[in-house]
Amino acid sequence: MEENWKRIWVLCLWFLIMAALFTWKFIQYRNKNAFKVMRYCLPTAKGAAETLKLNMALILLPVCRNTLTWLRSTKLGYFLPFDDNINFHKTIAAAIVIGIILHAGNHLACDFPRLIKADEDHYQYLRNDFGNHKPKYIDLIRGVEGVTGILMVILMTVAFTLATRWFRRSLVKLPKPFDRLTGFNAFWYSHHLLVIVYVLLTVHGVFLYLVHHWYLKTTWMYLIVPVLLYAGERTLRFFRSGLHSVRLLKVAIYPGNVLALQMSKPPQFCYKSGQYMFVQCPAVSPLEWHPFSITSAPGDEYLSIHIRQLGDWTQELKRVFSEVCEPPVAGKSGLLRADESTKKTLPKLLIDGPYGAPAQDYRKYDVLLLVGLGIGATPFISILKDLLNNIVKMEEQADSVSDFSRSSDQNFMSTEYSSHSGLSPKRRKKLKTTNAYFYWVTREQGSFDWFKGVMNEVAELDQRGVIEMHNYLTSVYEEGDARSALITMVQALNHAKNGVDIVSGTRVRTHFARPNWKKVFSRVCSKHSGARIGVFYCGAPILAKELSKLCYDFNQKSSTKLEFHKENF
Repeated sequence: MEENWKRIWVLCLWFLIMAALFTWKFIQYRNKNAFKVMRYCLPTAKGAAETLKLNMALILLPVCRNTLTWLRSTKLGYFLPFDDNINFHKTIAAAIVIGIILHAGNHLACDFPRLIKADEDHYQYLRNDFGNHKPKYIDLIRGVEGVTGILMVILMTVAFTLATRWFRRSLVKLPKPFDRLTGFNAFWYSHHLLVIVYVLLTVHGVFLYLVHHWYLKTTWMYLIVPVLLYAGERTLRFFRSGLHSVRLLKVAIYPGNVLALQMSKPPQFCYKSGQYMFVQCPAVSPLEWHPFSITSAPGDEYLSIHIRQLGDWTQELKRVFSEVCEPPVAGKSGLLRADESTKKTLPKLLIDGPYGAPAQDYRKYDVLLLVGLGIGATPFISILKDLLNNIVKMEEQADSVSDFSRSSDQNFMSTEYSSHSGLSPKRRKKLKTTNAYFYWVTREQGSFDWFKGVMNEVAELDQRGVIEMHNYLTSVYEEGDARSALITMVQALNHAKNGVDIVSGTRVRTHFARPNWKKVFSRVCSKHSGARIGVFYCGAPILAKELSKLCYDFNQKSSTKLEFHKENF
């Protein structure tokens, strides 16, 4: 309860609003003359319709990313679980499915059959709504209400089905040519069918059975604000992507099918570590935008992203860039490389963003515990670089203060320090985050090439030991196992002699097998008793449950406050 209070109160409020709307409409139609013919099928269908109006409006809000990014920085961030926007989007979609079953099912299987079977005595209650001649079932189906309703059900069935995990992640194997119905492309394009659904819903809401006054046809009232907000967001993205023109500076293709792109940073592109942006490559698709975590730090003069080949779009993107890359020169990591000096023309890229993500709030914590699985390390690389930049900046400021103090003492001007030091109070303010622990878990040894430069830079410049990094290679037996004894011994000797890990090729020592997360949490909590620790995880959902439970357990038995944030991919 303590850990999930934001989710709980939002869901409770949502359920109460739906229950209130359903009850209101149910009672309203329970007292109409039509109830004498259609019985409880009618109020049930109408009650479900009212919740559908609400949910078809609400489902747009969690995907208004610009608005959510702005709201994260306001006080609403303390009360609303913005990190769960996609989960709430999916939950609303599930409620819509239930609403459709109740609404369409009761109309098609109950209301309409009762209507066409009604005798003359009962039909007199419906003459004002359906005319003097009792309609046939086909007349009800082929009317504007029936056609728009059936079309909406068909389109939403397609969109919702292809959005499920089985189809979106290609877990369902279909024979050709039906295999095109799986994968991200099918999900992305089918979701745009919902534009047609909203048009049909508006028309459906105008031609209603049993409702004749315009002010009682409330569908458009529910939809107008969310639809305009979402349309405004898409319009903003369209124009902003044209403003954020970028020039590719470097391209590298690493082991593990990872494409690293370094590009110029537009002057107006301001972001926080942990945020992400959308990328479009017209050479792959002129319509598709895909989100990727930003791996450069806000203080860097460039933008960088790392893209792993996981679907059809990323596979094609890698192929396009492979054609313009060249083999790496001596001393450079990466299988293939390209930069501005490459003879071939680099593909064009468009970017849009930045957008808010859970990891962007890392600065409000005393201690950070960052856990990345495979490519899930990407948002944390930006955080590590940002922390390192701040550490270097603070040391430079400390040196400046020290030099000025000595000069002031010699000239008896120490009282003039605050007005002449040139350091603003904001720049003299200490960074709240005192320590960061980064755990990177991967199956492939080649993965360590992705961020080799960053890890070496952190190890070299972090003289105070603020950042502690741990690499874990799960494809090797754990340390202490006889089967990994030889590599462990050679690794230890080489690291002691040269300061370089033979597994990762960096100064960071690589451990084998999976981390013992209970020991990790215990060590961090005992070392920082009473601190506020932000636990950030990015990776497959399977580990998120274990880390969340450990946060809860250690919150119960220690004075340390752990707050868990996750990003799944």
